[in-house]
Amino acid sequence: MSAKAISEQTGKEFLYKYICTAAAVQNRFRYANVTCDTDWDRLTQEHPWLLTERLVVKPDQLIKRRGKLGLVGINLDLQGVRGWITPRLMKETTVAKAKGVLKNFLIEPFVEHTQEEEFYVCIYATREGDYVLFHHEGGVEVGDVDAKAQKLLVAVDEKLSEEQVTEKLLMHVVDSKKEVLASFIVGLFNLYEDLYFTYLEINPLVVTQDGVYVLDMAAKIDATADYICKAKWGDVEFPPPFGREAYPEEAYIADLDAKSGASLKLTLLNPRGRIWTMVAGGGASVVYSDTICDLGGVDELANYGEYSGAPSEQQTYDYAKTILYLMTREKHQQGKVLIIGGSIANFTNVAATFKGIVRAIKDYQGPLKEHEVTIFVRRGGPNYQEGLRVMGEVGKTTGIPIHVFGTETHMTAIVGMALGHRPIPNQPPMDAHTANFLLNASSNTVTPATTRTASFSEHRTPNDATPAKKPKASLPAAKATTLFSRHTKSIVWGMQTRAVQGMLDFDYVCSRDEPSVAAMVYPFTGDHKQKFYWGHKEILLPVYKNMADAMKKHPEVDVLISFASLRSAFDSTMETMHHPQIHTIAIIAEGIPEAQTRKIIKLADEKGVTIIGPATVGGIKPGCFKIGNTGGMLDNILASKLYRPGSVAYVSRSGGMSNELNNIISRTTDGVYEGVAIGGDRYPGSTFMDHVVRYQDTPGVKMIVVLGEIGGTEEYKICRGIQEGRITKPVVCWCIGTCATMFSSEVQFGHAGACANQASETAVAKNQALRDAGAYVPKSFDELGDVISTVYDKLVANGTIVPAQEVPPPTVPMDYSWARELGLIRKPASFMTSICDERGQELIYAGMPITEVFKEEMGLGGVLGLLWFQRRLPRYACHFIEMCLMVTADHGPAVSGAHNTIVCARAGKDLISSLTSGLLTIGDRFGGALDAAARQFSKAFDSGMLPMEFVNKMKKDGKLIMGIGHRVKSINNPDMRVQILKDFVKQHFPATQLLDYALDVEKITTSKKPNLILNVDGFIGVAFVDLLRTCGGFTRDEADEFVEIGALNGIFVLGRSMGFIGHYLDQKRLKQGLYRHPWDDISYVLPEHMSM
Repeated sequence: MSAKAISEQTGKEFLYKYICTAAAVQNRFRYANVTCDTDWDRLTQEHPWLLTERLVVKPDQLIKRRGKLGLVGINLDLQGVRGWITPRLMKETTVAKAKGVLKNFLIEPFVEHTQEEEFYVCIYATREGDYVLFHHEGGVEVGDVDAKAQKLLVAVDEKLSEEQVTEKLLMHVVDSKKEVLASFIVGLFNLYEDLYFTYLEINPLVVTQDGVYVLDMAAKIDATADYICKAKWGDVEFPPPFGREAYPEEAYIADLDAKSGASLKLTLLNPRGRIWTMVAGGGASVVYSDTICDLGGVDELANYGEYSGAPSEQQTYDYAKTILYLMTREKHQQGKVLIIGGSIANFTNVAATFKGIVRAIKDYQGPLKEHEVTIFVRRGGPNYQEGLRVMGEVGKTTGIPIHVFGTETHMTAIVGMALGHRPIPNQPPMDAHTANFLLNASSNTVTPATTRTASFSEHRTPNDATPAKKPKASLPAAKATTLFSRHTKSIVWGMQTRAVQGMLDFDYVCSRDEPSVAAMVYPFTGDHKQKFYWGHKEILLPVYKNMADAMKKHPEVDVLISFASLRSAFDSTMETMHHPQIHTIAIIAEGIPEAQTRKIIKLADEKGVTIIGPATVGGIKPGCFKIGNTGGMLDNILASKLYRPGSVAYVSRSGGMSNELNNIISRTTDGVYEGVAIGGDRYPGSTFMDHVVRYQDTPGVKMIVVLGEIGGTEEYKICRGIQEGRITKPVVCWCIGTCATMFSSEVQFGHAGACANQASETAVAKNQALRDAGAYVPKSFDELGDVISTVYDKLVANGTIVPAQEVPPPTVPMDYSWARELGLIRKPASFMTSICDERGQELIYAGMPITEVFKEEMGLGGVLGLLWFQRRLPRYACHFIEMCLMVTADHGPAVSGAHNTIVCARAGKDLISSLTSGLLTIGDRFGGALDAAARQFSKAFDSGMLPMEFVNKMKKDGKLIMGIGHRVKSINNPDMRVQILKDFVKQHFPATQLLDYALDVEKITTSKKPNLILNVDGFIGVAFVDLLRTCGGFTRDEADEFVEIGALNGIFVLGRSMGFIGHYLDQKRLKQGLYRHPWDDISYVLPEHMSM
């Protein structure tokens, strides 16, 4: 949500810190907070004024009208304050319908003043601007300020002046106070704007000869502006409404939500309740809560929440396990029910999210059975059949009663089943699988001629696009009645290849002549082409770095679909509207600050641009055009017959519920003519009435469906439109959120705008007003489909609608990746790997999760054992590997590898090039003797050859014994690296047969020449063979295979890379110039005839 209430203390802190006014604001930062943990001695040390001044005390827990409720202690000393708090602290109190515990109190200095010095001021946001309310009589008895107060509207993007305040608001104020009040109110308004407040009320505001005192304050800020205001806000704490506790599980889910691109919400209403919900989608979550309350379950409803926006399997698992943990903490005598519901998803892979839920169910299967939990599931959307199958399967394997239903079942039917109001079908009918729609048995791959493109009842016009009328000079531009046609071309902002491919598949199945996407804009790459499919054929779409180039090269484009993030959506949208060719913009992003959205709306109205969104999936016009992911994947497009127009147009706030409307309308009528989801924010770019009027003026639309929502007053404009005769077509309307009036405390639903600030904004009030105005309003969402069907049947009966004959759409091939995910095809993999898997929620090394690697403290040697040998090696083996890496890390700058690295670094090359140059020198002569030594010694030992026989044979064959000999070290000057390793191996290895054999060989070679010692390469080679053969983790064949494939040389390569990198960094740090080998170190030996 966006507008969130803050505590009085937080609000005053913001005001005292950041208000800029000539008025003298008194008592800045003079407040003290008291809870049950307060140390009063420390409190008085921090706030010594508590001991010397008269005080006011009150609870700071979002309680309205505290004065009238007797919840303010006035003109007390500190002892009196303690006496006032003590009987109230941690005691349950009832405020209106809400019962809550008083546990947070605010103490401030008492301000001596008269009634004439009290004023009332309030600023609140609306779609058209911000209203400033002022009344010259403030205080507890202020009464109905809406009726009494002076009002001044400050339009979007306009400033407030002291002259305006004085003239419009302060006419009943004595002259001596006008200047101070005007300055303060302007400063307050500027603060309100700068810190993204949406509501700010001070009552009373006291003005004395000393200055201005802010006595009581209530405020809300736009939480979505956190990325803009973080520096000033700091870490804001949003307290829960009075009557609802702040649970740690709610904070945990809020934290998950903040770290995720998806939406995860949880509000605990009654932790002891027996009815729990886990619903996908902001709109759907409200509908399920409504239905539960309608069927008498309000007192047993345990939670409100939603997950949406394609959460990952891990995120869904974390969300589900939190709910399962909460619902299995205490038993209910009737058992419990869990409703896993949702509308038809647009782009979320249902099977993927259900995997997370299934994991959680398996983890909690014991407690779920112990608490007699029954689970009801209803879902639709991409891959939902597989999701339902998996969910049904886990019910059978765990013994938990799980009833699963798909799109063939009305969305909220499972609520009636769960609450015992309707029977549970034994074998619910299942809709056809995705493959039945897409993998057509017909071999025909040719796109048929244009099929049905209009209802039989539609009035044909020569041109199906209605251009915007040219405005008169001083008036804003008129907006188009027809937003989309079969020839509409769009630009997509953002690299959303899946959404674009979905649009092209929709175009193809609608038999459009050309793709609806002309180009894409993506500022983070250069101009290039992106490959897509048009039916069976591959096509290229241009991608531009900047908007201006795209617009210039595609003048036919009049629609922009913006997938810009919430941070960049505002700037990119404002830029787009300066291109006059654009008349429709869809903004998908959720979480754009309301102040920015209002600026977008203002400019759009001036330019004659229709805005769909923000926080929307978009809209769809069957047979013509679809925005992004609207309508879901192709199987849903075909199932809901969205490839050709029907006679019913709808407008909804929710994207997920718009897809549910597609399903309901396709099952009860001849189908959808056009549908738009205007978005869940408080100020959508276009309103219900904007689209209802468009539908009224569109001949092909014969009836209109509106899915309204709690919050705002837009639905009343539809009432007036019907009553005044502007809307004459039948309107079926239902406002969701009827449950809100049944809750004892305020609940913020999934959409930012779904919150009633007054009685007229409740869903119940709006449904009644629509019914009174003449709209067709069902008794509940459960009956919405029946009412739509009844109205449609009447229109068919009187000849208004003549249903058209169905024509099958063309076959569209399924994408390979999706077909594979559905399990319809198989293909041999291009690569095989058995050491690492990064696909899940956690990186896995050879079957071991990375968290376990750290928990077990396996170290680098342990990781190398997993990745190289696919084994958990013994601890001594891991330590030996690490020792080998340490002793081989470097051997000075003179060796060939280090020399090459240094020369390369001094030539100005980068780290990778310099390192590679050094590594390329590794071979049998330098560093690569580990494998060769291991092979030679193993072969000799395994064949039973005596050490002397081995030495003699190698001499006879003219071969060097690999791992024997050193340029510097000798029997008299031993290599300490070898000595360190030898001591460790002798102490920890179970057996050292090959090492002993090599040491016997060394005795023979050093007797001939003292530097023919077993060098570090040879030692590591033979010791590693002993390790592989004797540690118990490998068969003899496996041990020999690792030697053969070069595993041991890897030890030297890995270790020496550390040294080479060190030499590279050393040369750069020393700023060494280009290396040139000195002439006096080169022997120039030229042929005689050349030297002459």
